[in-house]
Amino acid sequence: MGTADGVPGVSGGTVALITGIYDRLVAAVSAVDPSLARRLLADLGRGPDALVETLREADVPFLLTLGAGLVTAVLIVVPSVNTALTTAPAITFGAFFGLIAASVWVLRDAVAVDETRGLVAFLAAVAIAGVASGSARAALSGSLPATFLAGALAVSAMLLPGISGSLILVIIGQYERMSGALKELLTALSTVATGGSAPELGPLVVTVAVFVAGGVVGLLSVARVVRAALARDRRTTTTFLVGLVVGALRAPVAGTTTALAEAGRSWTPTVVGAFLVAAAAGAVVVLALDRLAGDVDI
Repeated sequence: MGTADGVPGVSGGTVALITGIYDRLVAAVSAVDPSLARRLLADLGRGPDALVETLREADVPFLLTLGAGLVTAVLIVVPSVNTALTTAPAITFGAFFGLIAASVWVLRDAVAVDETRGLVAFLAAVAIAGVASGSARAALSGSLPATFLAGALAVSAMLLPGISGSLILVIIGQYERMSGALKELLTALSTVATGGSAPELGPLVVTVAVFVAGGVVGLLSVARVVRAALARDRRTTTTFLVGLVVGALRAPVAGTTTALAEAGRSWTPTVVGAFLVAAAAGAVVVLALDRLAGDVDI
């Protein structure tokens, strides 16, 4: 799930569905609330056995184990992708485009546009993601509130089948900034650990900490919203999610255009060719995963 959410395309929620832990994940996250905190405080006076039993009932060991895997994968994958974005933006964004486009194909059976409600939800989602993909970067900038919002949206997407946290960040124009901050922080910490002198860590630590704080808030709040929405109208909800993925196809193209402009370049036949080849490679990865896993029942 961490690897999937670290790369725009296949979502961690879809991986959870494939591996059969999705319902357990949503239930476990939903169980983390103020009442659980009160129970744990009460158990402190009853002894360690009562405390452990409450944690097991809330499936906290499952969340901790899953979280450890998520964090490990993100720390490995995201800095590597950031390096690729810096050195070869057209190819990397092209791969993103292929991952996203193939995800739409894989999830096509979840789209229900034969009724007015489903059609409206789909078109609204396409419009929201399409507009955000072109304007959110300038609107959000790099402020701490924007960082908090990015964390809340990205981490909560872990519970959304069909859309990944990284794709959310690409849509709102924050993927390069946040992946770069994480990469810089890990590099600085590695330098300090090996006895070298690192630059000022304060701003990097604050940025990553605010992002994580937003992620915690988003995860605990969106879990209940997702659970309620899927229980109320699963088809319309999943149609809306797939619509977001369709609208997000604009993001890699816009990202490539921006990266080329910053380098004083523009789209050329060579760049277009590299973009399309990378897109084909990305699509093959998703389609191969889908074939190995069987049909994904969103």
